[in-house]
Amino acid sequence: MIRIVLLSVALAFAAAPAGADDGNPAASAFMQSLGSKAIGELSDPGMSRPERQARFRRLLDRHFDMPTLARFTLGRYWRTATHEQRTEFAKLFEDFIVQSYSTRFGEYRSESFRVAGSNTDERGDTVVHSKVDMLSSEDVRVDWHLREVNSTFSVVDIAVEGASMGMTLRSEFANVIQSQGGVGGLLDMLRVKNAQSANISASQ
Repeated sequence: MIRIVLLSVALAFAAAPAGADDGNPAASAFMQSLGSKAIGELSDPGMSRPERQARFRRLLDRHFDMPTLARFTLGRYWRTATHEQRTEFAKLFEDFIVQSYSTRFGEYRSESFRVAGSNTDERGDTVVHSKVDMLSSEDVRVDWHLREVNSTFSVVDIAVEGASMGMTLRSEFANVIQSQGGVGGLLDMLRVKNAQSANISASQ
């Protein structure tokens, strides 16, 4: 399941031409700009892992609504977590996304990325629909959930073939919390995973 999420994030960095039936052309233009910029910054196969992580983090901070993603993935446990736990979770969550997902960028290659239009969902966010033509597998449908703030867009969720990144992580984190006796157990797990990834990066 994590591999689906990794693929969804990796696919974000491909250029997207505007679709014919587009309810929000500005949102499609945002995705095209994001994809084009990311390709230029992240596609070098000779890039070191630490450098790819640093560039990935900059793009994540600029174009993804990480506070919203953190609150959503912690789910109902956000309300019961202490202020200190929330603060630490937000940092650990971003580190987890960066360290886990940036390592897969060199593994996925797409032939083209095509926007098929956009619409507004029940929350008022714009969903940009796209299709990714993969070189070594069947085409993949990816939907980008964008929220407009201060005349720009931020990514608040990604769905690959209908599977939401936010919902996937929310379910997995809830399982950890329930099995480890609370939010503290999830924080412990994230600390360990992030430390392991950081050690691998430092050795490369």
